Amino acid sequence: MNERSVLVVPGYLDSGEGHWQTRWEALHADFRRVRMPDWLHPDRDAWCRALDAAVAAANGRVLLAAHSLGCLTIACWALRDGAREQIAKVDGALLVAVPDPDGPQFPATATGYGAVPLDTLPFASIVVASSDDPYGGVAFAQRCASAWGSGWENLGARGHINADSGLGDWPQGLAWLASLGRGDRSGTGG
Repeated sequence: MNERSVLVVPGYLDSGEGHWQTRWEALHADFRRVRMPDWLHPDRDAWCRALDAAVAAANGRVLLAAHSLGCLTIACWALRDGAREQIAKVDGALLVAVPDPDGPQFPATATGYGAVPLDTLPFASIVVASSDDPYGGVAFAQRCASAWGSGWENLGARGHINADSGLGDWPQGLAWLASLGRGDRSGTGG
């Protein structure tokens, strides 16, 4: 993936040690974390501005690797809040563990995420879900994937697809991310 950079977009509270996002950054020099202004009090507008600035600062083409609230940030940025010239640099987004803003576990300190945009994303994408994610059900994730024109992957019972999910370096996730760099929206339908 050396011809483009990968921006890692964590969710609420950031991604700590053992999380696949953190492991990917450690393994790949061209992976960079998007630093959000406040990990404890996510604000959609502020997070979208941070994502826009990170894409603007990236050299060349970009892939996005998002987890949880990072997925909603990407959707809001791409469909409402981003600068068109930055959005045009994105080749694809891997959207893992999309949380439901109406769900009981959604962070009370997150603001601006209530109305999830449900239009086709302007770049290739794959939504990856777990059948027992406490932050977002399969039906919600499938609805988002369908509306966004995303490929769909269900990992089975893997919780919130984080460090506790036992994915390690998660080679399958990297393969899906690489497929997005080739413009593949399909995933494998798992």
